[in-house]
Amino acid sequence: MTLFQRLPRMSPESQGISSSAILNYLESVKLAGQELHSFMLLRNGFVFAEAWWLPYGPANPHMLYSLSKSFTSSAAGMAVSEGLLTLDDSVLKFFPDEIPAEVSPNLASMKIRHLLSMSTGHDQDTTGNSCSSPDGNWARGFLSLPVDHVPGKHFVYNSAATYMVSAIVEKVTGMGLLEYLQPKLLSPLGIVGAKWDTCPRGIAMGGWGLNICTEDIACFGQLYLQKGMWNDARILSEAWVAEATSKQVENGTDPNSDWAQGYGYQFWRSCHNGYRGDGAFGQYCIVLPDFDMVIAITSGLGDMQAPLNTIWTHLLPAIGSEPLPEDSASNEMLKLRTTGLQVQVPKSDSLSPVVLLSPGSSYRFSANEFKIKTIAFSHADDEIDISIEDEEGVHTLAVGVGKWISGSTSFLLSRVLRISEVNSSWRTSAYAEWISATTLQIKLCFYETPFTPTLTFHFSEHTLKLDIRGSIGFGPAEWPTLEAYIN
Repeated sequence: MTLFQRLPRMSPESQGISSSAILNYLESVKLAGQELHSFMLLRNGFVFAEAWWLPYGPANPHMLYSLSKSFTSSAAGMAVSEGLLTLDDSVLKFFPDEIPAEVSPNLASMKIRHLLSMSTGHDQDTTGNSCSSPDGNWARGFLSLPVDHVPGKHFVYNSAATYMVSAIVEKVTGMGLLEYLQPKLLSPLGIVGAKWDTCPRGIAMGGWGLNICTEDIACFGQLYLQKGMWNDARILSEAWVAEATSKQVENGTDPNSDWAQGYGYQFWRSCHNGYRGDGAFGQYCIVLPDFDMVIAITSGLGDMQAPLNTIWTHLLPAIGSEPLPEDSASNEMLKLRTTGLQVQVPKSDSLSPVVLLSPGSSYRFSANEFKIKTIAFSHADDEIDISIEDEEGVHTLAVGVGKWISGSTSFLLSRVLRISEVNSSWRTSAYAEWISATTLQIKLCFYETPFTPTLTFHFSEHTLKLDIRGSIGFGPAEWPTLEAYIN
């Protein structure tokens, strides 16, 4: 098996579900307009269906956002097993230099288990305030905030609490979170090249920031389904897996919401007696013990309940208790369908009016919130090269007309994607079509992230208008039209 195929593959029928049911699931995803980037479906330890939507692929890591939390929880579980800490240790015990001048009874009673179960006693998420600490000391920022409730009862989703777990693991192990996890958890699962963003002091963010591939997520879920065992070796204690994935705190009463079934130690309880790690914009590691199933998904979604509902409605009812007769025709159709998927791309209504993109075509923008100064185009056959100048410098972008072209760019990172690394450049793949005689539309995929913004250029003889629309994000989805004039 290759590095990106560590799990054994079998047909859907061998695992008690028909290939046609998977095709119906894919059709329901399409009809619902859900932008999935990948999925892997496992039962009994076998992958029975998988897909990537171009330009996403099995070798590409994907931002996990808060799915990272479940890995941080696992590190804490390992530290507990090694006797380096206990869940009833006081949080203050590990931060003698960050303790505020006045310590409230609620802060004094906060334990590691409260960090893990999002029951720290805070009245609201502390992440913004903790991470804005002027000296970059996020732990001090966290401990300085009021603790309004007695810890252990009041659930508030709080990524800064997970950061504190990461900081504690670093203190008791003497190494960073990723360094600690690599030989103990990641390497045994075959996970290589993982990256974890850090705070200004170099501590892994814990609550977010991990980047790994889809099959890595699937292996992690399978490890938990197998109660901590992997290839006949004990990776996590069975007691930890049971406790971390059980309901530790109430978080709602809606029986139909997967965000109201209870919360464990950095794992959400799910409908159908399942549990999951999940992250913003639809990054999922779903474990369904009653079905012996694991589902790994990466995506770019605004409504995170919707893909879960699609699974509950279109996949679970099709799962049988016994293998089905093989259906070679449907299985072949499934293979063809899953190899031809791609994220939604522009549709062409005309041939490229090359005259509008003569070599050296250049435009100067009026004042705009993106601080874009100029844009220039060069065109050859089915490729367009774009050069964009803004206050941060000159950015380049290679675009395929009627095809994907891969490269990298630093354009749109800070204002649209909210990626703030200085001088960073992210891998991209871009697909363009002339959707009218004077309108060029580009789908721009930052394919190691959930973000797939669309750029639409409206040309006239002397002017250019640019519309930028984000796919998903923490800010606005659309911005005012930008106007430019030919140089």
